[in-house]
Amino acid sequence: MRRVVAHVFVEDVAAPAVEVGEGDFHHLSRVLRLSPGEAVSASDGAGWSRLCIWTGAPLLEPAGDAVFEPRPEPEIAVGFALTKGAHPEWAVQKLTEAGVDRVVLMTTAHCVARWAPPDVPRRLGRLREVARQAAMQSRRSWLPVVEGPVAFPELVGVGRAGVVQESTGGYRYRRRSAGAPPAGTPPAGAAPAGLVSPAAPCSPASPAGVALAVPNGATLSLATPTVLVGPEGGWAGEELDAVRTHVALGPHVLRAETAALAAGLLLAALRAGLVDEASARPAGKR
Repeated sequence: MRRVVAHVFVEDVAAPAVEVGEGDFHHLSRVLRLSPGEAVSASDGAGWSRLCIWTGAPLLEPAGDAVFEPRPEPEIAVGFALTKGAHPEWAVQKLTEAGVDRVVLMTTAHCVARWAPPDVPRRLGRLREVARQAAMQSRRSWLPVVEGPVAFPELVGVGRAGVVQESTGGYRYRRRSAGAPPAGTPPAGAAPAGLVSPAAPCSPASPAGVALAVPNGATLSLATPTVLVGPEGGWAGEELDAVRTHVALGPHVLRAETAALAAGLLLAALRAGLVDEASARPAGKR
């Protein structure tokens, strides 16, 4: 295959002429300054890719058939407590480059940062664009899912143990009546590794395949392909009780965005077979 100098996402890779969006056309022509005849790969973000030739116009010339790349298994996901400033953008960018399939921003009991409800669509749209650009840079065939912010109990499916009430410092738990049934269960396939979709009702069971990142936790493995990273203030006791599987990301205390990237890199390396569980074991636990 010819050396690909750029990668773009398009609506239809099977079209006779592959159309590039206005923003990507500007990037290829004005930023990268491609010359006609150079090879560009195009993907629909759902596994289909095609080798094309840059023509200098918004229409790429196909140079082969569309090829499907299955999504790597298991799907890996990282959730991290919402942070201030540009830190979420940095985390989403790096997690996308690492190969994470799903990135979830969450609010926790000790989480300080908050997005005003009217700002959520704009901020989330920005993060998804950051992920798209990072996926172009890293030549991904699959675009990651980026969602949130969602409250931790809703995310992991806290059922009978309590429900959430918002407050300025985060949320707090109140005891639900013992006879009250849970609101429902998440639809099958809604999220990988037992993680409840933010749009889905809560489940009474502690989620399978989900782990919290904590100091002195167990060795990370693909048995928990979803790792949640708390805020700098740490996890609340109810949160630690809601998800009993705890994993360590190293011997030091990391910022939320750094810990999220560490989790994503370790999960991706384990899935790719670049390291084994012994390699991922924190220092002092060998």
